[in-house]
Amino acid sequence: MYEGIVQELIDELGRLPGIGPKSAQRIAFHILQTETFDVTRLAEVLLEIRDKVHFCSICGNVAEQDTCSICRDPRRSLNVICVVEEAKDVVAIERTREFRGRYHVLGGAISPIDGIGPDNLRIRELMQRLADATIEEVIIATDPNLEGEATAAYLSRLLTTLEIRVTRLASGLPVGGDLEYADEVTLGRAFEGRRLVER
Repeated sequence: MYEGIVQELIDELGRLPGIGPKSAQRIAFHILQTETFDVTRLAEVLLEIRDKVHFCSICGNVAEQDTCSICRDPRRSLNVICVVEEAKDVVAIERTREFRGRYHVLGGAISPIDGIGPDNLRIRELMQRLADATIEEVIIATDPNLEGEATAAYLSRLLTTLEIRVTRLASGLPVGGDLEYADEVTLGRAFEGRRLVER
């Protein structure tokens, strides 16, 4: 335990996802010991992000305007929607340069243990988007872990009532992994080998 404000900084950093007590301490001391570290700029960016960044009104991706750059891009296909759990998954897929359609960000995955059910996700908004007759395919790209598979199974059952091709990313992604940590080659192959969801 450190005194006062130093411990407060470590505690606040430790609240961030993926940052444990030791990492929080290392970051805090980096800020303290590095004279060139621009603390003012970091504070400005953190305040600015709260004011300027929100979620796209169409797909749920992060955006500085009402809609994200992908939804505004006229070169993107309107016929295919890739459903992902989080906005960070959009970035992972975009790195592969394999997908030229649009996205739908659910905002999480079904997880009864965490009290997250279908009503807590952006599934209703997805169904509204699919009412548009131009949609020909929905690619389910949830994480290949227990929650992602449960979400994919729920969506598959829900979407079988529609006359839309429903596919799931192929294996090649490690079970229990997250999309954001997959390399471009693995994720690209998973896109190429996606399969039709059985009805």
